[in-house]
Amino acid sequence: MKTLVKTFAAAALIAVSTFAMAAEGPGAKATKANVNLSTADFALEHYVAVTTEGESAGVEQLFAEDFSQKIQASNTQKHSRNEVVKSLKKQKGERLNCAVSTDIIEESADYMVAKVTLKFENFTKTDLVTFERVSNDWKVSQSINSYK
Repeated sequence: MKTLVKTFAAAALIAVSTFAMAAEGPGAKATKANVNLSTADFALEHYVAVTTEGESAGVEQLFAEDFSQKIQASNTQKHSRNEVVKSLKKQKGERLNCAVSTDIIEESADYMVAKVTLKFENFTKTDLVTFERVSNDWKVSQSINSYK
């Protein structure tokens, strides 16, 4: 009788865990969040959220394949798409303590240039960001940073 109870308990445990995994669906953990980047304004808002609020959903989706970042300082630095995406993922959940302002410098049907200013207590970071339409989404194709 004890063996029969153990067998039913094991079968029930297997069934429950199978249903729980099936409810998640295949590859549920590997699925990347899909962010709405259908307009330049949505892309700009998401860029600000990713860079200042630690948002990690849709980071890969936001940046164009040929994205590059330049940092103008005493020694100019260049970073590739992979380096920037990796760095932003590490900052998941970290909010920057700064005031953010955005200005659209130029906009057309297929591209937009925006100025994102991050004002910290002791310095200001200015980011000129170029967005371009790629298929139905807007992506960041270039970022140039300077500090004062």
